[in-house]
Amino acid sequence: MTLGPLMADIDGLELTDEDRALLRHPAVGGVILFSRNYASIGQLGALVDELHRLRDPHLLVAVDQEGGRVQRFRDEFTHLPPLACLGKIHDTDTGRARHLARVSGWLMASELRAVGIDLSFAPVLDLEFGVSSIIGNRALHKRPEVVAELALAYQAGMHDAGMAATGKHFPGHGAVAADSHVALPIDERRFEDMALWDMVPFRRMIDAGLAAIMMAHVVYSAVDKQPASFSRYWIKTILREQLGFNGLVFSDDLSMEGAACIGDHSARAQAALEAGCDMVLVCNNREQAGCVAETLGDYQNPIAHTRMMRMHGRKPLNLNMLHHDPRWAQAVAAVKGYEETPELDLDIDY
Repeated sequence: MTLGPLMADIDGLELTDEDRALLRHPAVGGVILFSRNYASIGQLGALVDELHRLRDPHLLVAVDQEGGRVQRFRDEFTHLPPLACLGKIHDTDTGRARHLARVSGWLMASELRAVGIDLSFAPVLDLEFGVSSIIGNRALHKRPEVVAELALAYQAGMHDAGMAATGKHFPGHGAVAADSHVALPIDERRFEDMALWDMVPFRRMIDAGLAAIMMAHVVYSAVDKQPASFSRYWIKTILREQLGFNGLVFSDDLSMEGAACIGDHSARAQAALEAGCDMVLVCNNREQAGCVAETLGDYQNPIAHTRMMRMHGRKPLNLNMLHHDPRWAQAVAAVKGYEETPELDLDIDY
């Protein structure tokens, strides 16, 4: 059985019969977990194990574990500072910043791999222009060359832990004030300006073998009238042809307001796939996830399936092995030491 193009979510700490029925649908290929799905490491490990046993090949199990405001699993996991902390360190000590970026990527990915999770949607490659509250300190820096440098180190750490990286949000979400969760942001800049700024980290990461990219629900009005997640121009012409990206393309969550201009959830999913996305996300709306699955039916894309298979986690690991690895203790100490003002533990969906 191949993996389908839909990534859905579940409501609780364990699977219900309704969950199992949806996740066995041939249109489904992955599951994204949220804070509501986590009570303890033991519970999470059992949940992920059952998710993997539902299908062969197993469903991709994903989470947003960036750090800072966007860290779904907190208790019993290491507190991860926002990525902007690495950028601040880079301003005074580039070598230390690169080292800590690699350590942070390894630690984040290792702790997730130890409970079986395949991927975290990280790192953020958006630039911090000082206008986007939804990006803010999730971004590594305002300068594209610094974002690229630190993201490459972060990706190397993830790879060391057996996890593929996902860069987001292409072609760049940092220059718009509107939050695509609740509105449709419009970026009026010229393509040439974006190519010189926002797209630099993506280009560098692609050249270094980036495995996946998540699109932005943003309209770049001087380039195309469609949001990037639904734009053939951005996905096929720019990302695939000009930048030579051969990895997996994720839509952002189709339940966000930034996708509403396309139609209902089924229309959004079809439009995103037709534009060139390989996998579409439908979060926090079980009814619509079911509708999308039924609409897509037994949708098949062998190339996309191959790309999904490359996102499965590698280097099997368990918590006992990880916690007895001296590298883990060193990484925890290093990460705890570089956040100047720890953020409040907020459970916010981004």
